[in-house]
Formats: sequence, C-alpha cells, structure tokens
Amino acid sequence: MIPSDRSSAPRESDMRPARPSPHRDATRLMSVRACVVIAALACAPALAAPAAAAGSGGSGAQVAWVRRAAGNFVGAELRGDGAGACAVLDARLRAASGHRTCAQRWNAKLRALLRIPGARASLRADAHAIGSARVAVDAGHEATITLPTPLMAGRSRFVWSENCWMLSG
Repeated sequence: MIPSDRSSAPRESDMRPARPSPHRDATRLMSVRACVVIAALACAPALAAPAAAAGSGGSGAQVAWVRRAAGNFVGAELRGDGAGACAVLDARLRAASGHRTCAQRWNAKLRALLRIPGARASLRADAHAIGSARVAVDAGHEATITLPTPLMAGRSRFVWSENCWMLSG
C-alpha cells in the first residue's frame, strides 16, 4: 500500500533532517538565561566589594557618599562648571569673597586650570580613580579620599555637614 499523503508515512521513510522543536530551543534559552541570572547573583557581593576594598574605613554608605561627592566635584571641574563645584564645597568655602560669588571665583579658576596642558588628563585620571580610591572616615564626620592629584590645597578632605559630605580642602 502506497500512502497518498506524505504526512501519514512513517518518519523513518522521510530522509529530510528532523526540525528541532521550538519548545526545545525555548528550554535551552531559558536555561542559558537562568545561568546568567545565577552568575550575576553570585557575583553581586564581589561587585559591592570595591566600597570596602583598598583599606577604606567607615561604613559602605559613608565611603560611597564620599566617592560620589568627589566624583561630582571632579565632574564639575572637567565641565568647567563653577556652580557645580561650589555645590560640593563646605559653607566657609562657598561664601562670597571680594564681591564675587563662589561660582564666579570657581568659573575663573577652572578656565585658568583647563588651559594648562595636561590638566584635563589629570582630572580624568582622578575621575577614573575615584571608584576604587581609598577612603578613610575619621570619627564619622571627617573623611579623606586618596587620589592621584589632591582635589584642593594638596588635600582631599571632606566634612559631614548640611546632611552630606562637603569638600573642605
């Protein structure tokens, strides 16, 4: 008996390669996704470790806040944004001086700084180093961050005031 319909013929008589089931590919894809998720969860503690790495002292939150403040300051310097730099400064450094506001003084300082050959490269090096820089928190209200180039007056010292870390020089 010769079947008139090929679909009724047994699979062994068809020489074409079998098509994979779409469900099998979905299962394989799900298992790959599951592996990626598991790997990401397993690595999460290692990704959080830089806050405590390099001998940083203080809580993880304190270290992160100091790094964020330093990053904001360096970012403002790179943009030539005097007002942004002043936003991170301690109150005594933000005060008007010589009939000039903090932003006016810092805009002038940053214009001069960014004209110096290598200044941008130095700031970029600081910006890159902030994420892994050593942060020391003393008595919970003072902190220093160790960068290739100090942020201000040869130091990178922050104080806890106004409910955030402010650069005090």
